Amino acid sequence: MKKTTEPTHWKEATRLAQIGNHQDDQTGAVSTPIYLSTTYAHPKLGQSTGFDYTRTANPTRQVVEQALAQLENGRYGFATSSGMSAIQLVFQLFPSGSRFLVSRDVYGGSYRYFDALTQQGYAQFSYFDTLEELKKTIDADTAAVFLETPTNPLMNELDIFIAAQLAKEHQALLIVDNTFLTPILQKPLTLGADIVVHSATKFLGGHNDLLAGAVITGSDDLGEKLSFALNTTGAVLSPFDSWLLIRGLKTLDLRIKQQEKNAKKLAASLKKEKRIKEIFYPERGSMISLKLQSPEQVPSFLSALKLFTFAESLGGVESLITYPTTQTHADIPKALRESYGLTDDLLRLSIGIEAAEDLIADIQQALEKTAAP
Repeated sequence: MKKTTEPTHWKEATRLAQIGNHQDDQTGAVSTPIYLSTTYAHPKLGQSTGFDYTRTANPTRQVVEQALAQLENGRYGFATSSGMSAIQLVFQLFPSGSRFLVSRDVYGGSYRYFDALTQQGYAQFSYFDTLEELKKTIDADTAAVFLETPTNPLMNELDIFIAAQLAKEHQALLIVDNTFLTPILQKPLTLGADIVVHSATKFLGGHNDLLAGAVITGSDDLGEKLSFALNTTGAVLSPFDSWLLIRGLKTLDLRIKQQEKNAKKLAASLKKEKRIKEIFYPERGSMISLKLQSPEQVPSFLSALKLFTFAESLGGVESLITYPTTQTHADIPKALRESYGLTDDLLRLSIGIEAAEDLIADIQQALEKTAAP
């Protein structure tokens, strides 16, 4: 495999569609080959083709890692076995006893991991809701700030540029989970973040058939440390899953734009719906949360849906609906969840590429069949 040398003037959609093309000189394969070999022959003693053992480097994974780095305007990309392994990889950078500040409305899996590190005495985690709170809390002992923006599932947005300035003032790193908006709609490294993470299972893969994570940085120092940590711990993405992620990325620009278009139409419809108590939509992206009039309505509403699939996860071409209370955020204590607005009447929608009119009609018919509180 050779390193991509596409023209720098190509638009993002063009670069995405061309991932892996013009890179296999031997066969001219347009679709990146899946290199399943675990080990690679050395030409001579002390020589290497650049590939020795697949945990360290794999030709298929290298293609997707280069694409991820370029997509986020970074220099180093790492494809991991899941979104949570991506987060774990990043936190291996820090010594025991480090202190972190985290945006409050965070994914339940991230909270579970952070809480486990706290219980083990490995690290300290404090949470903030606004940048004003961050400004008051951050100090010289802060190792890093971890942001989700928009947050999951209340869709709160935080200004990455301002957060980056605050972090740099205190010699802390800024880590941004960019899963919800993707680099199509938001590029945290360009705004000053040091590290970006993704659950590539979601929008980057886009087809609900892949478990993957991604870590990207523009820093040589961080890139070298992340490379060492990933090679040491081994939570790399398999060759086949790397190929699936390449395939998904090729249509990312198209999918994100269609999903956002659908979400805006659905959000506009939901705002007029009196049977919904509240909606949460940041006017970009394709994630929407809503609150029914009562938690008791949730079972009948979910049962009445015909098009939306009641399932965990998000970001695929199929529209999904999730109940955070029992699914994605079940590990966050109830009192804590409710203290910041994640109540039992909330549902999270991931909008797919179906016709917006059909999505709107499905929500409306489900509301009509939902018993009043």
